[in-house]
Amino acid sequence: MINYLEEYKQLKEQVEYHSNRYYNEDNPEISDYEYDQLMLKIKAIEKEHPELITSDSPTQHVGGTVKREAGVLVRHNVPMLSLQDVFSKEEVDTFVNDILDEYSDAEFVVEYKIDGLSMSLRYENGILVMAETRGDGINFGEDVTLNAKEMPDVVQKLKDAPDYLEIRGEVYMTEAAFEHTNEMQELLGKKTFANPRNCAAGTLRQLDSSVVRERGLSLFIFNLQQVKGMEFDTHTQSYDYLKSQGIKVIDNYKICHNADEVWQAICNIGDARGELGYDIDGAVVKLNSFAQRTAKGNTSKVPKWAVAYKYPPEEKETVLRDIELTVGRTGRINPTAIFDPIKLCGTSVSRATLHNQDFINELDIGIGDTIVVYKSGEIIPKIKEVKHNLRPAHVNTFVIPDKCPACGATLIKDDNVSDIKCDNPTCPAQRVRHIINFVSRDAMDIKGFGTTYIEDLVEQGFLNDISDIYTLSEHRDTLVELGIIGKEKNTDKLLSAIEASKSNDAYRLFTGFGIPNVGKNGAKAVVKYFKSINSVMTASIEELTNVNDIGEISARCIYGYLHDVNNVTIIKKLESAGVNMLCQEEKNASDKLLGLTFVITGTLPTMGRNEAAALLESHGAKVSGSVSKKTDYLLAGEAAGSKLEKANALGVKVITEEELLEILK
Repeated sequence: MINYLEEYKQLKEQVEYHSNRYYNEDNPEISDYEYDQLMLKIKAIEKEHPELITSDSPTQHVGGTVKREAGVLVRHNVPMLSLQDVFSKEEVDTFVNDILDEYSDAEFVVEYKIDGLSMSLRYENGILVMAETRGDGINFGEDVTLNAKEMPDVVQKLKDAPDYLEIRGEVYMTEAAFEHTNEMQELLGKKTFANPRNCAAGTLRQLDSSVVRERGLSLFIFNLQQVKGMEFDTHTQSYDYLKSQGIKVIDNYKICHNADEVWQAICNIGDARGELGYDIDGAVVKLNSFAQRTAKGNTSKVPKWAVAYKYPPEEKETVLRDIELTVGRTGRINPTAIFDPIKLCGTSVSRATLHNQDFINELDIGIGDTIVVYKSGEIIPKIKEVKHNLRPAHVNTFVIPDKCPACGATLIKDDNVSDIKCDNPTCPAQRVRHIINFVSRDAMDIKGFGTTYIEDLVEQGFLNDISDIYTLSEHRDTLVELGIIGKEKNTDKLLSAIEASKSNDAYRLFTGFGIPNVGKNGAKAVVKYFKSINSVMTASIEELTNVNDIGEISARCIYGYLHDVNNVTIIKKLESAGVNMLCQEEKNASDKLLGLTFVITGTLPTMGRNEAAALLESHGAKVSGSVSKKTDYLLAGEAAGSKLEKANALGVKVITEEELLEILK
């Protein structure tokens, strides 16, 4: 039997692990409810044995550390504390009544607890000067001002401004924005996000601000942190002022005067949470009076004037009627459970993802089983378990067939990978994704060839595979007449860009093939080694592994792709259309940096990062995105950030652009 000391140690390790996954990696493995249950167990042991409480206990500090990839480290003017969680009506009543015992005239504001990540905005004389993440919550966060300015909900100039204003809000994604982002990720062959909160957190920390604009982040303000040159008595007064400035505050907040009113407001939010169009993970109860808040004060981790009520996960039994198989635009087979409709969190649901065959096997689920479906404060329903004691005699564990439901091709499953995929490049479910990859910046870089054009051209039969791109000029008049790309000017502009792409280096064409496990750098290395795509097509697997950065798995993927009859036909059509198949020797290229690995960081004096990477690669160097023990040089410019710190810690040699050019002379 595990004694309480061993259990306490294990619980702390679990919570710290999952806290890091949630706050720092934006990739949680368990639900909020499961995390909260672990915290409750720790609190129960600490209540029984207070001598165990130390400063490193998860109950004594705010979750999260400072991540510096997205911006410069900044010190908080006002700590960005977390909230005390409560899970029952009794706990809510105790909180409210204890405050009423001190302040008989106390008012409480009950409002949504948005499931996102915190960000504070600082204004000086009405101008936005800083946006910062929570970071460690106490001392430091990250400067994300440039990214914040790309968000429509962030007001950059106030009409009626105090000398200084600092407000705190929650960055989140609407359900529609999340679905659009994941669709684009899949179209581009990239990893999709698990939930809106993860996506919002990862997006806000992007180095490229245009990504923030594309993904459509939203913001609700929920607190006045600090103000100078203007006074407010209550939280709701500050909300009225913020709304007058065009700032979006939490929707539908409710002012309450006693425990019964507070509980009713919490129940009303719970009943409506499935209809919001964005995720909430609870309801917040906070004192309205700023003076009373100041008097109550804070602990080292949480304010004493507010709590967050966490709703229990709602779950119901239903019967699985079918498992629908669809093909994602990356070729992944997506199994979806179809079950008798049930109502969860105010909405009717009848579908839930089954992820992959491994997940199906783990659940041991079959068509006809009784299943338990739940929502844990989330929009997306999930299957919790199968009631095997209710399984009909004829039901067996479902097995995904070995044929693609869209094209009939044999499905493949790589070792150590859960997903089953259709690898047929002519599969109708994958055409759009293949063509988008082919015209993208890293591949053939056909500017102006947008996703909408590709979808319309595929739908209307002009594009069946990537080689058809180079026959579009034959349909020029029809395209103009239909207006798929636009009128004459736009159509001719795109056709010219397509024609110009024929002269690209062959590595771009090879990248455009979209071969699994072969990215741009791998494609470049292969084409440079063999000098032409035709030579690559005649190479054996063993010969392919002689190329730097090409292991056996990548070599087998290349060999398999280039020996598929359909792919060979497409490549021959591309060659007949005049697309370049040869490696272009770069001007002033050399092997001076052969075998060396570089990482680029910061702003260089005269070169962009892509230009610097191309220069390094032309002299034989490998360019990596992260610093490690294998890094030989860090090419550093202004505002180098965390990569410079890591390079110094590992003893990696740091050089400037000027020093690099001197080496290459």
